[in-house]
Amino acid sequence: MASRKVLVVDDEVHIVHVVAIKLRNNGYEPITAGNGQEAYELACQEKPDIIIADYMMPIMSGLELLEKLRENEETRGIPFVLLTARNFAISDADQQRLNVSLCLTKPFSPKELLRNIEDILYQKELIGQT
Repeated sequence: MASRKVLVVDDEVHIVHVVAIKLRNNGYEPITAGNGQEAYELACQEKPDIIIADYMMPIMSGLELLEKLRENEETRGIPFVLLTARNFAISDADQQRLNVSLCLTKPFSPKELLRNIEDILYQKELIGQT
C-alpha cells in the first residue's frame, strides 16, 4: 500500500519538523508548507489524504486556506485538522460549515495528533466503503 500523504502547514518551523518526523516514523509521507498560499498550491498538486494546518499564519490563515480548499471541487473532501492557540477558537458553526475534522489546541502532543489522524483516515475509509 502506498504511504498516505499528510500536508503539514505552519509558520513555526519546529512544529512542522516535529510533526513531519512523527508522521514519517509511522509510515506517512509528510508534505510541508510554511504558509496557507503555499499549502493551497501543494494541496491542489499533491492531493494529500489529510491536511494539518495552523490557524494563525502569514499570507493566508488556516481558516482562509480551508475556505479556499472547500470551494475547489478537487480538494473539497480532504479531511482538515486545524491547530489553534489557546485564545483562538473557531465557532462550532464554522467548524460544521467548513467540515473541520478536528480542532487541536497548541501545545499538543505529536502522539495525540497521530492518533487523531489515524482515526480520521479510518473513518474516511469506512465511509468510502459504504
